[in-house]
Amino acid sequence: MAKLLVLTLLGLGLAFFRDYRSSYLARMNASREVKSVELPNCKLIKGIETGAEDLEILPNGLAFISAGLRYPGVKSFEPDKPGKILLMDLNEEDPTVLELKMTGSNFDASSFNPHGISTFTDEDNTVYLLVVSHPEVKSTVELFKFQEEEKSLLHLKTIKHELLPNLNDLVAVGREHFYATNDHYFVDQYMRSWELYLGLAWSNVVYYSPDDVRVVASGFDFANGISMSPDRKYVYIAELLAHKIHVYEKHANWTLTPLKSLDCDTLVDNISVDPVTGDLWVGCHPNGMKIFSYDPENPPGSEVLQIQNILAEEPKVTVVYAEDGKVLHGSTVASVYKGKMLVGTVFQKALYCEF
Repeated sequence: MAKLLVLTLLGLGLAFFRDYRSSYLARMNASREVKSVELPNCKLIKGIETGAEDLEILPNGLAFISAGLRYPGVKSFEPDKPGKILLMDLNEEDPTVLELKMTGSNFDASSFNPHGISTFTDEDNTVYLLVVSHPEVKSTVELFKFQEEEKSLLHLKTIKHELLPNLNDLVAVGREHFYATNDHYFVDQYMRSWELYLGLAWSNVVYYSPDDVRVVASGFDFANGISMSPDRKYVYIAELLAHKIHVYEKHANWTLTPLKSLDCDTLVDNISVDPVTGDLWVGCHPNGMKIFSYDPENPPGSEVLQIQNILAEEPKVTVVYAEDGKVLHGSTVASVYKGKMLVGTVFQKALYCEF
């Protein structure tokens, strides 16, 4: 009788893990192969070798690029070096990148580990850059003032909060006000791995201001990129492992109401919004297994989606660029400016294209 009970429990355990493994592989798109979609006028950007995980382009064509992310479980080519913020002027005929100097008496540049970024421009046209950073595998938001003439960032403040334990991306709605995604619930790395494997969908979105911090949306299977419509009425959230982009209506009291979701056959990462057309440009991972289990002989591919009329009943989704890793390993972000496009990756290179 005891042997029968043990065998029954073992059988149930094996069935449990088999079912969850099947679900995990499906969420990772592990069997998907990339169908190539090429663009004719693209080249790799010199000076970017350790990733351009996120980027944001100002209305005047200056692009901020977050480079050198070190993220648990993901490849890094320079794990012992701090990250940096790069600047690129897309008005130039042949734009190049420049590393921005970071100043501030209380800022520790040696532990800077930039992830998602967002800008806010004040009424006096002062530009503030908000950066998710992971010093010592923690999560902070670093607030900088952009000094264009000096080509530098003046550090103003470090923001920490118990509701911001696993930050991924953010979208600024004020100098010290933002919505941010937590991509995990657990902080402990062992528990995070189980959370990812089991698909617990416990990650969330938080609204932060100096006087008010609260969870405004939850139940995501790895909440990732976040952005906002040009009219500031809608918030877009990428749910990486559910392959969805969610549209939320933003209210005057900063609460969010779910409006619709768009299914995508890819792992959606960062979202950029064209300020002119309102189109969403999304950096994606066709096969997530290749990101979390990096093999240089079989590298992760890249994919860029353009989503037009997302509020319509049937938005138009176009694969603008896709390739199997021969050029870019693991695209995370794409953004456009006057017929030009930048595509960044988690830990490798970045691409500049002209349409």
